[in-house]
Amino acid sequence: MAYVITQRCCNDASCVPECPVDCIRPTPDQPEFATAEMLHIDPDTCIDCGACVDACPVEAIFSEDDLTASLARFQDINAEFFQRHPLESNFDPIVTPPRPPKDLGTLRVAIVGAGPAACYAADELLRRADVEVEMFDRLPTPWGLVRAGVAPDHPGTKMVAGMFESAFRRETFQFYLNVEVGQHISHEELLSHHHAVIYAVGAKTDRRLGVPGEDLPGSHSATEFVAWYNGHPDYADREFDLSGERAVIVGNGNVALDVARVLTVHPDELAKTDIADHALDALRASNIREVVVLGRRGPVQAAYSSPEFLALGHLKGVDVIIDEQELTLDPASQALLDDPEVEPALRLKYDLAKEYAGASTDPNNKRIVFRYLASPTEIGGVERAESVEFAHNELLEEDGAIVARATETTERLDASMVLRSVGYRGEPVQGLPFDDRRGVVPNEHGRVLAEAGTPEPGVYVSGWIKRGPRGVIGSNRVDAEETVQQLLDDFTSGKLANPHHDRAALRALLAERQADLVDRAGWKAIDQAERTAGKSVGRPRVKLTNRDDLLKAARG
Repeated sequence: MAYVITQRCCNDASCVPECPVDCIRPTPDQPEFATAEMLHIDPDTCIDCGACVDACPVEAIFSEDDLTASLARFQDINAEFFQRHPLESNFDPIVTPPRPPKDLGTLRVAIVGAGPAACYAADELLRRADVEVEMFDRLPTPWGLVRAGVAPDHPGTKMVAGMFESAFRRETFQFYLNVEVGQHISHEELLSHHHAVIYAVGAKTDRRLGVPGEDLPGSHSATEFVAWYNGHPDYADREFDLSGERAVIVGNGNVALDVARVLTVHPDELAKTDIADHALDALRASNIREVVVLGRRGPVQAAYSSPEFLALGHLKGVDVIIDEQELTLDPASQALLDDPEVEPALRLKYDLAKEYAGASTDPNNKRIVFRYLASPTEIGGVERAESVEFAHNELLEEDGAIVARATETTERLDASMVLRSVGYRGEPVQGLPFDDRRGVVPNEHGRVLAEAGTPEPGVYVSGWIKRGPRGVIGSNRVDAEETVQQLLDDFTSGKLANPHHDRAALRALLAERQADLVDRAGWKAIDQAERTAGKSVGRPRVKLTNRDDLLKAARG
């Protein structure tokens, strides 16, 4: 019997060093890790010890004997990976880098942001140094996209927050929530109270389509919709028109699939989750029967991951619709699939699309329809969005890459709601340089670079604002390790200036400027209030979605 990694894999690689026979791939030092959809366990090498199960922060690893019907295929997916990548172990024991010398004193670090990138950085610091960490976020709640971005029907993915909660119990870590850097405290003041500052503020805005009609009522970003159904206080009062029968999502990444599921799955299923109450009420009254997902390129190049695509086939009362004609491949894509060295995940995407195209459907079910090779040219409507016009694309090979080019063939789809889901973009951070083209803070391995290309002393970045909006939650772990290593190297070599003020002075300053500061005790009170409300109705929590209500709960 072997263990199997399944759909909810977070890619943070916590399991890799725990395996005594080194049979989990890819590892963070391998090129495949950067683009891997998930990790895999070699069934022929696994010794059934269960060490990886205990290490997994999202409970994604199961014995092959315990796989449910919706997860059974992952046994083959794991095995197929090692047919393509035979296991060659050059296992070296994990060597923990040395801690900074004690005579340097206590390292003080401010972390701006409270999402996964920030939390992995804090966890790494707390494990590797004599350190005091202060974490700042403008919201009264921590966890960033784990709380406000992960779909409510993916509770396993949210379990990583429990790992952070456990690591942050010590007094060397403090929350300063409902505090906005740039308003309540400046970048310069952070540096005067700390040896270093790590900015892990993510990519806050969404990319635009740049087509006529994009700003019509009824046309929104998927970012807004996701934040709305997840109870983000800045979006709780948004309204979405669900009175029509069809919604169109432009883009076919995992966020698009999340939105499609939420719009089509039965509200009774969502009622078991931590979805915001206002969203659940709206979805119960929704008339939407069909969600069309438009992708710019073909089924082989689709942006969604194979595990998420596979999971759609197990939704109750929902059919996945793909026209077989949509699966005719261009020569370059066909050659890619015919290559015996092609990644199994790529072939799986196409195989799944063919299975959906050939599956039987039920006219009583709701529908998620995938359309490929489609680029929107206009969102039609007079007073609000009423349709999407798009061009049919063709795929061409240019300079070794497969690119989409619009043809003269166009099509129009009626739709009462249009959501764009074409990626995120970072915003400038006050006091830091910014690369507007890439939407990131210029950096070298996490060290922020000034315009002259020299490091800004004591200033670092991690997560999407460092590398751009790619990867999943666990991708931030390896990223944070790199940034923290640079910071510790600079501290050890004496490159970081000693802070002018201590922890007590920082707390006094913030208490004076932000009367509604939420600390660790305040967050615990919010968390307890939400969990208690959820327990009475059989849900993990009932989220407080209004800032005033959150602050009232924080005060107990």
